[in-house]
Amino acid sequence: MLAAPARVVVSRCCAASLPADSKRRAEWQVGASCLSTMAASSPEEESPVGRMGAGPVSLSEWQGWGTSSTVPSLVTEVIEDLRTLERDLDANMSFGGLGGKLRGPLKVPEDKKRRTLYQSLTDSEQKLQYFTAWQIAHRLIGCRGYLCQRCWLPKEDCMCSRVVPCSLWNGIRFWLYMHPKDFLRQNNTGKLLWQLFGIQSSVLCLFGIHEHEEIMWDAFRSSGKKMVWFLYPNKSATPKSVQDIIFENSYTCPKGQIMDSNDLPLNFVLIDGTWSNSAAMYRRLKDQWATLWGEEEPPCISLSTLNVSVMHKLRPQPSWDRTCTAAAAAGLLSELHHLHPELCLHGFDKQATFVENALEALLDALTKRRLRMGRSITRKERKMVSSR
Repeated sequence: MLAAPARVVVSRCCAASLPADSKRRAEWQVGASCLSTMAASSPEEESPVGRMGAGPVSLSEWQGWGTSSTVPSLVTEVIEDLRTLERDLDANMSFGGLGGKLRGPLKVPEDKKRRTLYQSLTDSEQKLQYFTAWQIAHRLIGCRGYLCQRCWLPKEDCMCSRVVPCSLWNGIRFWLYMHPKDFLRQNNTGKLLWQLFGIQSSVLCLFGIHEHEEIMWDAFRSSGKKMVWFLYPNKSATPKSVQDIIFENSYTCPKGQIMDSNDLPLNFVLIDGTWSNSAAMYRRLKDQWATLWGEEEPPCISLSTLNVSVMHKLRPQPSWDRTCTAAAAAGLLSELHHLHPELCLHGFDKQATFVENALEALLDALTKRRLRMGRSITRKERKMVSSR
């Protein structure tokens, strides 16, 4: 329970050792925006109507949302704090409106308590972790019983029957480095990757969640820096492409053959968040990379051929040459197949098609929901509506 600032402890967090200038940047960014974003509504794609109390989140419930980790300790504390407030005020917790925000008699006292606690934190890392835990906890409780745990859509719009799982060769692994504001977001596309390939081949890592980030960086330490690539358009370094990736002989085993247990997979990190949030997420990755291996720039690759995602119709991108997370993963798989003939037996082209088909299914489900609720379904209409 987060009853006092002392309860917010950042223990063994890999990012706690960030350089001083990075902490100052984080302090400015978090302090300037977190309180306002906590109170702000989420994008219009999310409209859950919560109607149940904040019971504790079990391990099975937490893992049902797409992760194999334990329940983050700070998330548990935030939820316990909500439950305590519920008991103290003898009022039932309810969520509703855009983003499934807390409302009713608990809204004002919870907001005051949260702001007091947040402002009492002096360390930027603690503020970031609390902000993230608060976002995750409220989304977990607000969406409980409303969203399908696999596809993150309202149960009446569930698309799981249209997603056909397939296996991903165990020589590569995706890491979905997800912003908390994208967690349980209905039009998020990163979730499609573990729906298709499973949570061991596509691992969820939530930005600012200590346990998740520790798992990811421990895996990178074990693999070594040559086995980690970030799919991100880093303009401050010499651009690299998929063709620059070097695969060892052990990575070219015949189709269907399992890699030796001593062989570690090649790790691809996909930053899963809005483009405005991705800059801060990349800086955090960059700072930790420098701390771990003493190199200023992590190895980033950009796709040479990037098709416009079908999701561009519903979730606008800053420009037509940028795409959603799942479409980027599909592009990466396609380029691995075509630019590395030694890997063609692993069926990356077919797996890319599976991802594209899942994107079509998600678009169709979201479109039908929008039409049923009387919402616009094209970029042009949305701009016209927002400008009125």
